[in-house]
Amino acid sequence: MAVVTDELSLVFAALADPTRRAILERLAESEATVHELAEPFAMTQQAVSKHLKVLEHARLISRTRSAQSRPCALEAQRLAEAAGWIERHRQVWADRHDRLAEHVRRIQGGAR
Repeated sequence: MAVVTDELSLVFAALADPTRRAILERLAESEATVHELAEPFAMTQQAVSKHLKVLEHARLISRTRSAQSRPCALEAQRLAEAAGWIERHRQVWADRHDRLAEHVRRIQGGAR
């Protein structure tokens, strides 16, 4: 397994897992503890903690300390950066598709 080191790859690797995406959706509502995040899943708190470590490593979440608990919070800026990358590349491919479609129309028009 390759070691991922660039920031964008860390984000996309973290987002590749449906459990982690569900955790991020939950954190979009409000901060939550590991116990609260583990409730809807059929997995242990330790398993959820492993997912949280991946999200934290990708800097998609942050953890603070409040008395005995360590609530997690979404770091939306990282998601915005990934969405920006996707949008830039979506636009590049859309432009290429439009140019290809125009080229095909010209070819078909000249063949008649």
